[in-house]
Amino acid sequence: MTKILIADDSRVHVHLLTGWLQERGFEVVEALDAVQAWMKGLRSEPALIVLDINMPGGSGIDVLKRLKTSPKTKHIPVLVVSGSAGSDIRDLVKRLGAADLLEKPLDCEQFCSAVAGLIGIVD
Repeated sequence: MTKILIADDSRVHVHLLTGWLQERGFEVVEALDAVQAWMKGLRSEPALIVLDINMPGGSGIDVLKRLKTSPKTKHIPVLVVSGSAGSDIRDLVKRLGAADLLEKPLDCEQFCSAVAGLIGIVD
């Protein structure tokens, strides 16, 4: 079963994304702050990390920087999600190594299609 890490401080958002992914057969690991996101990214070896930008314990930007400079996690695609992503944030996360950025509120079809594309599943 393919494992995906969802890192978001909103339990509602995590629950929604977890449901969408589990319905499609993915195993989901959850993190509710930046520290958990970093540690679970290292330990759980997910195929994909879904990362919110605004979280307690540090920003998603900081987590992204750490993930992309660590030899253990730099190969893992990161899908950044944000409720306030202007072009400057989009450019920054791309420069830091994020595979893509989606703006909240997320649409199930769009989100699941992005996930499938990033982990190499063809619908």
